[in-house]
Amino acid sequence: MPLSLTHQILKDHLAAGELRPGSPISIHMDQALLQDATGTMALMQFEELGVPRIKVERAVQYVDHNVVQLDYKNADDHRMLQALARKYGLHFSRPGNGISHYVHMERFGKPGQTMLGADSHTTQAGCLGMLAIGAGGLDVAVVLGGHPYEIASPEVVEVHLSGTLDRPWVQAKDIILELLRRVRASGGKNKVFEFTGPGTADLSVPERATIANMVADLGGTAGVFPPDETTRSWLERQDRAGDFAEVGPDHGAEYDERIEIDLGALGPLVAKPHNPDNVVGVEEVAGTEIAQVCIGSSVNSGYNDLALPGAVLADRGGQIVNPRLAATATPGSRQILAAIAESGVYRQLSDGGVRMLEPVCGPCVGMGQAPPSDANSLRTFNRNFPGRSGTPEDSVFLCSPAVAAVSLLTGRIEDPRQYGDAPELLPMPELRPYVDDVHIFAPADDAEAERIEIPRGPNIKRPPEHRPLGDALEARIATVQPDDISTGDLAPDGVEVMAYRSNVPAIAEFTLRHRDPEFRRRLKEWGSGFIVAGENYGQGSSREHAALAPLHLGVKAVIAKSFARIHRRNLIAQGIVALTFDDPSDYDRAEVGQTWQLRELRHELEQGAETIAARIEEGGQELVLRHDFSESERAILLAGGLLSHLRESEGTGGADSGAGRAEQRDAGERAHDGGGGGDSGGGDGGRREDEGLIREAGQGVGGHHE
Repeated sequence: MPLSLTHQILKDHLAAGELRPGSPISIHMDQALLQDATGTMALMQFEELGVPRIKVERAVQYVDHNVVQLDYKNADDHRMLQALARKYGLHFSRPGNGISHYVHMERFGKPGQTMLGADSHTTQAGCLGMLAIGAGGLDVAVVLGGHPYEIASPEVVEVHLSGTLDRPWVQAKDIILELLRRVRASGGKNKVFEFTGPGTADLSVPERATIANMVADLGGTAGVFPPDETTRSWLERQDRAGDFAEVGPDHGAEYDERIEIDLGALGPLVAKPHNPDNVVGVEEVAGTEIAQVCIGSSVNSGYNDLALPGAVLADRGGQIVNPRLAATATPGSRQILAAIAESGVYRQLSDGGVRMLEPVCGPCVGMGQAPPSDANSLRTFNRNFPGRSGTPEDSVFLCSPAVAAVSLLTGRIEDPRQYGDAPELLPMPELRPYVDDVHIFAPADDAEAERIEIPRGPNIKRPPEHRPLGDALEARIATVQPDDISTGDLAPDGVEVMAYRSNVPAIAEFTLRHRDPEFRRRLKEWGSGFIVAGENYGQGSSREHAALAPLHLGVKAVIAKSFARIHRRNLIAQGIVALTFDDPSDYDRAEVGQTWQLRELRHELEQGAETIAARIEEGGQELVLRHDFSESERAILLAGGLLSHLRESEGTGGADSGAGRAEQRDAGERAHDGGGGGDSGGGDGGRREDEGLIREAGQGVGGHHE
């Protein structure tokens, strides 16, 4: 049977299971990607495995998220990450070297390989023909330890692209926004999108990267572009010709679904607040007043993405950014920064009044450049979830660089097609791009690695313990949430909160702070609780802190109409039971404070039952809950979490097994004198202001209050 490229890669890497949609499979991973917001917890969990060196071909730890270093916390994280990488065998990309997805595309992506990343937008590597999947940090830690990755075998959707883009006013961003308009934010769950057709050849590798990146925002497992001569040329320019591989779908390959997009029929599109799938034609929002334009992030931060806005400003007689606007531009990597500096694009943007930012995630994850209150922000980013920008009541529109470029001029969202022919771009430097890996540090050799001690600052706390599931679960409903709750609602973005990514007790104080300010107080009073939610619970980022924080607070189960793929797995990996309603209308029965009983849960999981009996104590109402746990996932939940399950299956002993675990415990006791619990955000007397911050967690950024 002729196979798609996706199925070829899966078949070549299959460790267990059958390639039948929905069937549980395990696949070997060639590479792994971590970034600093997720990497600290992931690598500390890796330490608990007791494995002396990583067991994948290549793993890279990037620092691109938590770079503000407002105080010691981020700096301590980065110091620890560099030591962990050097000790355990990861490469380390220093702050300022570039955004993880863009640098990995430039330096490490290989056609035909697999990669697991502790970031949902790991899918970007599919632009080179990789099967790249985002996951929680614990799943990545387990892969680093030599275990295959467990997932439901995905459906493969052929996205057939015909025609060519009417550049430059219609761009690759409009292709993925069109997919979002059709498929919606949860429509890609358990699906890989494989791009075929003559239109794919019309797209550069950075354009393909924009599309593959935002496949994550469809809820998709991965996005794959079969490599071609464009891919080969890109790799040659990166001095990586040897990494090219002749792989692609078989002639007549069959797919589970097919989507047709005529590139010539597309126009500029915009995603309105507050979800990337809220997509309309730009003409529907043209004239909307804006206070901010931000260009670049892991998407739309390539050379042409920045050169077009520069050319638009320069072409208008040196016109500057509208005085009502604040504007920023972010190159994706040090390589792109060097290219725009050499070509003159940097000067065009800077002279025009655009603030040039360093090549890090920055405003895309709320790390600076938050928009003003009661104002609209126009961004070429990939997400516009409520509050992600750092302003709680934000209003963010997503667009292409073309829409952003002309909107710089007027302070309103503009249709670029109304501006006639586009200006000529300054050409990219003709010589090979800036290729210098001096800022990507190799790991130590085995002999040196044994001598490396890991420094841990006072904000760095051990991951929560996993405890076996009891015979039954009974708890009160701590909150009832609507559809499309994001991981950013559960573990918020921004300078204030992200500094606590290595400190679960502290970050837990921000859980649902904008959605339900009383949620944490209830759990502290009750000691445990359940969360009830609507459709697509946990959409967005792969951050496992959205599971770790509720776990720390005492959440035992989440009962939703449906889950986003990565967050569902993160809940299970941390020992939180993720169930769905057999009858979705039962969601309407849930009220905060009710006691729900799962009286036979352990027995039902042990017996492989597909349904779970539940009872509402107040009134004695019975309801039926469902799950889609694989046999392995049932075992994980019974053990209380993935780490506990691995210890049981490998016979490695109790909760403190592993040299890394012991070293971390001892170091923590020396550093904190036992101060790692409760609400503490810092360890010594000189840092008590952090404890006050956590206790006063009701106050948000910029004076906004819960």
